[in-house]
Amino acid sequence: MYKIQSLSVFCGSADGNNPRYVKDAMKLGKILAESGIRLIYGAGHVGMMGAVAKGALDNGGTVVGIINTLLQDREEQIFELSELKILPSLHTRKDAMLEASDAFCVLPGGIGTLDEIFEVMTLKQLGELNKPIIMYNADGFWEPLRKMIDSLVAAGYVRPEHAKLLTYVDRIEDILPTVESEISARG
Repeated sequence: MYKIQSLSVFCGSADGNNPRYVKDAMKLGKILAESGIRLIYGAGHVGMMGAVAKGALDNGGTVVGIINTLLQDREEQIFELSELKILPSLHTRKDAMLEASDAFCVLPGGIGTLDEIFEVMTLKQLGELNKPIIMYNADGFWEPLRKMIDSLVAAGYVRPEHAKLLTYVDRIEDILPTVESEISARG
């Protein structure tokens, strides 16, 4: 059905203040499992990360957690993941996630999530990465980011075409069809 085999999901290690986001993360995990798409994520068991993994695992999905030793030492793994990779640093962790993924999806999150967004966006801008980056914009969560990027375009620091490196969707059900559409469009 879908051309991709794996989707990396960047999201928060906290639940946040809107319970809808956690429910949607679980729903995305379920959709991935039902579609036979492997979830690649940061191996956390709490917050949004835990919800997306639980949604996939509860529905028979394949879940690959990639974590670095510092975070592994702080967290007890409570899920039996399909695969757990423990790497020496945050940089090697991100590299492994980039390599293992056919596309990226960003759910609500904090500073670590922003770091991951800017990393993949920069690599895509430089042409080192040609994979879809889908922003789940539930309740306009990522509108401040979109406005900031637009202001950087207006100020002459970002090229207008680079503002289009991120694709925003408002419904969790639109993530995989949007990924597929972008993959088909690039040929």
